[in-house]
Amino acid sequence: MTRPLNAPLKFFFGTLPQPCPYLPGRRECKAVTELDGAEAIALHDRLTRAGFRRSHGVVYRPTCVGCDACVPVRVPVADFRPGRSLRRTWRRNADLVARETPPRATNEQYTLFARYQRSRHADGGMAAMTETDYRAMVEETPVRTMMIEFRDGDGRLVAASLTDRLDDGLSGVYKFFDPDQAGRGAGTHIVLWHIARVRELGLAHVYLGYWIAECRKMAYKTRFRPIEAFGPDGWYRLDDPASTKGQG
Repeated sequence: MTRPLNAPLKFFFGTLPQPCPYLPGRRECKAVTELDGAEAIALHDRLTRAGFRRSHGVVYRPTCVGCDACVPVRVPVADFRPGRSLRRTWRRNADLVARETPPRATNEQYTLFARYQRSRHADGGMAAMTETDYRAMVEETPVRTMMIEFRDGDGRLVAASLTDRLDDGLSGVYKFFDPDQAGRGAGTHIVLWHIARVRELGLAHVYLGYWIAECRKMAYKTRFRPIEAFGPDGWYRLDDPASTKGQG
């Protein structure tokens, strides 16, 4: 990655080891840097393409000693062809209307978010987030961010996604949905909507964050094929059985 002569030097900081939230018995470390100043958007774009993720005003990437299980993945939308199951999910959610809004937290969103956390991730750190914590997650952003709300025919909020706009696509920061409507496949629908939206915008990729082969909760990400993973030599097709670069 090249840096213009007049661009400020960025410093990366390492976090102290802590229990891994995904794989029991392992320790997690991250490389972190702040997104600030006039270069924040461009830096965010470049680092996302290098396998980083955003949270609030920083970007991070796992640097765990002896473990490379977290693999950045993205969908190349030009080549994406949904299978029968994904097409059924899309039709099942045809009643949902998506609306892109500025990154402003609402009580309605937080209520749905809290219900989702209690139902799906009660043992995770995010389950204890207060409404103030949620507001910070949504609104503390130095880059191009939006909330996408999915409402049914009665106007009820069924699902939502905090999403970043990149110069080459969209990056889903966090999504959540009504746990009482699990049969909808709303989480899958959110990803399908992002793929359709990226095509409409004439962009290239939907960034899905990290995929961990040993983590059941992340298995859904490999349903969107073809899918690309980021390894030591850059992005490659994860669908290729001969390619194992970057997998833990």
